[in-house]
Order: sequence, then structure tokens, then C-alpha cells
Amino acid sequence: MTNKEPGIINCDLPATVVIAEIQSDIEEIAENSLLYEERNFDKRMEAIDFIGFHVIDQIEALLQTTLQQNELLLLKHRAEKVKAGLEEIDTNLFQGLQEKIRKARYTGKEFKNLVKEYIDFNLASNEYQDEPGYDNLDIFINSLFSFHAMPEQTKDLEPEMVFYQKTPARIVFELVEKANLTKEDIFFDLGSGLGQAAVLVNLLTGVTAKGVEFEPSFCDYARACAAELNLPNVTFINVDARKADYSEGTIFFMYTPFKGEMLQEVLAALRNESLLRKIKIITYGPCTSEVALQSWLDFAPLDNKVYKLCVFSSF
Repeated sequence: MTNKEPGIINCDLPATVVIAEIQSDIEEIAENSLLYEERNFDKRMEAIDFIGFHVIDQIEALLQTTLQQNELLLLKHRAEKVKAGLEEIDTNLFQGLQEKIRKARYTGKEFKNLVKEYIDFNLASNEYQDEPGYDNLDIFINSLFSFHAMPEQTKDLEPEMVFYQKTPARIVFELVEKANLTKEDIFFDLGSGLGQAAVLVNLLTGVTAKGVEFEPSFCDYARACAAELNLPNVTFINVDARKADYSEGTIFFMYTPFKGEMLQEVLAALRNESLLRKIKIITYGPCTSEVALQSWLDFAPLDNKVYKLCVFSSF
């Protein structure tokens, strides 16, 4: 199954041979009992992707070029049925996990261990330091936090605001490892979008987490997610980051939500907070180089990797 390039048809083979190979691929997946065990999420995702992007795509391409329509349509129906069966396992899996989160059965180390039961991930990997990069950990977290359809943006961004992009889940796990959060900390995500980073930080550490988000529909979505998971210590504030109240915050995260003068205004506000207490600013993406120019922040020497998490501490 996995030795072929997804979506590639060997045009040198007769259609009957290709159809036989597709049928063999479908049955290999259908008969693999490991894929039907909830804990094998990684393998199941690979199989679902293979069916969707290799098997079904091949069938649809063949439908345009061969006369064996009935046989191909039956194969397509079979592939879709196998794929739907695997997806149903994941639906039931996440519904069960969400219910356990609501009942506060997974917090801190328990939540991290839960994720590791289903996903094999390595925070030390250098695979995605030239671009954000997403993987099966993101698919798992997205599914765990998904209750409603993706909202439409309702407000135009100002020129120095950056289009929303989710923080890769592994970066949030890395943030928790590097930030050394305590129960007294209050975490702020500036440009929190759909709320994933704030929710994850709360589940991984138990600390109070707040998101600051300009787009009302994103903020509403994030609030609904926190409510669905029964996380009262996760809140979202629909406000321009330049006007937000940061008086409670000790840890501030930015995945480059804005740039230019707007970034400088927000950094000035955070500097004022640093005069009252020690704070940390954690960055990811292009904003890191600008934050590194702040004379009131201490940090480890930077390398030339844009997409690397950096922790800054006030003096």
C-alpha cells in the first residue's frame, strides 16, 4: 500500500492490471485489524489519506479513460465504505476523549500522556525550522478541539495585521516545555485565532490562559470550544491587541500576528508591564527578529531559523 506514490497511475499497465492493484490495495486496508484499534491513530490516518489521495483519485482518473465503468464504480463505493468505517472509529474516539476532558480526567501530564498514546512525536525534530509545517499531531489536536464549522472572517485586517495561521501543535508542546510555567502564571496568546494554543496550554499545564483576538467570529469559535471542553480558566477577549489589558499576564505568546508599528506598540505595552513584574515573551515566526531588538529583553543567541520558538525574559 505505502510503497506507491499517491495519485500516480502507471499508464504503461493495462487498465485491468491497474484495477486489480487498486482492489488489492483496498482489501489490504480493509483486512488490516490494527487499523480498527483506536490507539493506532497514526496508521489509520495514513490509510485514510492513502484511500482518499491514491485509491479514489486513481479510480476517478480511470473513469475518464476506460470502459470498465461498472467495475470502477463498485471499487469506488468499496473504497469509500472502508474509508468511512475508519473515519467513524476516529469520530467515536474523539467524542470519548472530549467527554473525559469535560470531566477533568486529563490535565497536565495526564493530557500529554494521552496524546502520546495516539501520536508519536518528537519535539527535538528539526524537520520544520524553515517553514511552519503541520503533521498528524495537528490532525489529532484539530479533531479533539473541533465542534463547529470553521468560521468566516467578518472584519478586514488592518495593513500591519497578519492573516491568521494556526500555531503548529508541536510548537505549543515545545512552548510548555521551555516556558517553565507555574500555577501562578497567566498565559496570553496575542492573535489567538481559533483558540487552539490557549486551550492546549491550559490542558498541558493547568494555568489560566487568555486569548486576545481581533476577529469576532474567531473569538466566538474559541469561546465555544473552551465551553464545550468545560475549561473555565480559558477565556478569549475580542479586542485589538494594542488596546488589550495585559495587567494579569506573565507569559505572552506571539506567532507573528502583526508587524511594523503595530508590533512596536504592543511591545511598548508589554514593556510597561515588565516594569511592574518579570514577564516572558515567547515568539514564533518572523516577528522574532524584531522582538530580539528590544533592549529590555534577555534571550539566548538566535540562529537563522525563522520558524523556531524563542523565549525572551524581561530584566
